[in-house]
Amino acid sequence: MPKFAANLSMMYTELPFLDRFEAAAEDGFQAVEFLFPYAFAPHELAARLKGNGLQQALFNAPPGGIDTASMLHAIDKAGDKGTAAVPGREGEFRAGVLLALDYAEALDCPRIHLMAGQIPSGREREELQQGYVANLRWAALEAAKNGRDVLIEPINTRDVPCFFLNRQDHAHEILAEVGAANLKVQMDLYHCQIVEGDVAMKIRKYLPTGAVGHFQIAGVPERQEPDIGELNYPYLFAVIDEVAQASGWDGWIGCEYRPRRGAEAGGTSAGLGWLPR
Repeated sequence: MPKFAANLSMMYTELPFLDRFEAAAEDGFQAVEFLFPYAFAPHELAARLKGNGLQQALFNAPPGGIDTASMLHAIDKAGDKGTAAVPGREGEFRAGVLLALDYAEALDCPRIHLMAGQIPSGREREELQQGYVANLRWAALEAAKNGRDVLIEPINTRDVPCFFLNRQDHAHEILAEVGAANLKVQMDLYHCQIVEGDVAMKIRKYLPTGAVGHFQIAGVPERQEPDIGELNYPYLFAVIDEVAQASGWDGWIGCEYRPRRGAEAGGTSAGLGWLPR
């Protein structure tokens, strides 16, 4: 059976962030992920992981900013969606990667997601690809020094208009162009279903290549629990399990969804009836 990591940015939101680690562990999760850790000291987060017997599966590099203050502003106020593919923001991208690698070391986290960002008004996607590839190549080299993987994620343009990377095939083309063994795809089945569909066949196509570093899930279209919506997740979990066993894949499935009753006390836990035990 696949392994599931609770996304603490979206789940258990009725609790203060640092209390969500314990709640996830009490519900049986053995790993967690979240969007951004930078509002907290690394040692504080590491203590929560250790105290609750949890692994850190994934987090994002900062979506913008050149120092901690401007990075937090990019997260909380500016609504930035990443800089990896955005011309003129190479300094921000590099500063963010280096900070993320420091956090990854402290949290013993094996992988970091590098958000591509949105295509600026008046520019075309094709114009941005060369710079995107160069940024990813640099980041992969830096991450390899610390034994980390870096991930790219296709995201649907309904949720994030003008996002640079939207399709699985484009992501795998980028990987081939960069040519770094530690650059992988973060395969979010929610985004994949909205943009492309044919999800099971894409799992069968890409998971055996070794280029998928992490999965994420949510119900479509509301982004709630996986048992709400149009995707048959029990079937997809069985496909992942079958292909993983045949290919040796041993990664995590991140639960990046907003619980339907998440604002209520115990609402996240009440919605975990879908979780295989």
